[in-house]
Amino acid sequence: MSEVKTGRAKRPPLPGTGFSRDRLKEMLRVDHAGEYGATRIYAGQRAVFSRLPGARRITAQLAEQEADEKVHKIAFDQLLVERCVRPTLLGPLWGMAGYSLGIFTALMGEKAAHACTAAVEEVIETHYRDQIEELGDREPELKAMITQFRNEEIAHKDQAIAEGAKDAFAHPILETLIKLGCKVAITVSQKL
Repeated sequence: MSEVKTGRAKRPPLPGTGFSRDRLKEMLRVDHAGEYGATRIYAGQRAVFSRLPGARRITAQLAEQEADEKVHKIAFDQLLVERCVRPTLLGPLWGMAGYSLGIFTALMGEKAAHACTAAVEEVIETHYRDQIEELGDREPELKAMITQFRNEEIAHKDQAIAEGAKDAFAHPILETLIKLGCKVAITVSQKL
């Protein structure tokens, strides 16, 4: 008997169901790409602020946040190797884009740099929350690691907001564009 096609698109599995090795690879690939992109944003911002008089405080804050992101990236570097997952093919593009975004927002001023952090971290906070839910009871060590990283990303976001992120020039536009860029990068990096 031949299979009847209904014309409906196959729906993705609900969180906690239909989990596969391919999905795990997508998660690791995109998380690695995101942490790499974050290190590049902070590096771009520090490249500007480290040259400005009176910017020691923000430079130190950015260096501390970047150090957290480097730890996250190293953890995902290790998981990619252990689980035979290739990194995204777009890594060089994300590196250039992140560094450029860091420079651009730093040139706009401290509040814009903080707005960038807040926007990126809000997207990542949601992204990690969704992954934690999707993992369910599977991969308890990975789930714990992502939970820890999510908590650190939330702390970065909260610090950025406390430093005036929402007072940045053209904040709504800047926030919308940065969040959109992050969401596109997440979607593309899972597959490529």
